[in-house]
Amino acid sequence: MRDDITLYFIRHGETDWNAESRYQGQADIPLNDRGREQARRNGEALASLLPGIGSADFVASPLIRTRETMQIVRERLGLPREGYRLDPRLVELHYGDWEGRLLSEIKQTDAADIQRRRQDPYNWRPEGGESYADLTERLDTWLGEITRDSVIASHGGVSRALRCHLLGLPREKVLELEVPQDRVLVIRAGTMAWL
Repeated sequence: MRDDITLYFIRHGETDWNAESRYQGQADIPLNDRGREQARRNGEALASLLPGIGSADFVASPLIRTRETMQIVRERLGLPREGYRLDPRLVELHYGDWEGRLLSEIKQTDAADIQRRRQDPYNWRPEGGESYADLTERLDTWLGEITRDSVIASHGGVSRALRCHLLGLPREKVLELEVPQDRVLVIRAGTMAWL
């Protein structure tokens, strides 16, 4: 990605599964009311960048929670709700056998996998799922196609992988990177900030 391009990354708003600490991965779960409010807040944060932000490329993961987040953000910017595109490469990390399960349950039934994940969080892959290394490979092709400032509605795992990749953050710390749903991550020229 060129240094003169800015990414405005928005993690989707909260879902009921987020609130329950249930692994979503690529399961298609809608926003809850709190998630819609978080999306409105992020749209208002971006509104301070008008009119320039209006000419950015708007792209979202195809899952319902990211599409709804993008539509709310665009509405807050005074833009048509549907004026964005979808890219399947922005879909969340696939958690395989963990999808749909509560974190508390996994800690009890999959202690060995929890330990393996702690030892190598970037390369560990759940049964039937993806690692952060796999996700980064998927995202790298997308990054190579970006030609202008972009507003992205995607997922927590995608945010973490992008930061490790674009900012050179330690891969062993990938799980420690915060993934708030009520702030916009701004990445430009090897630096990051929050709106």
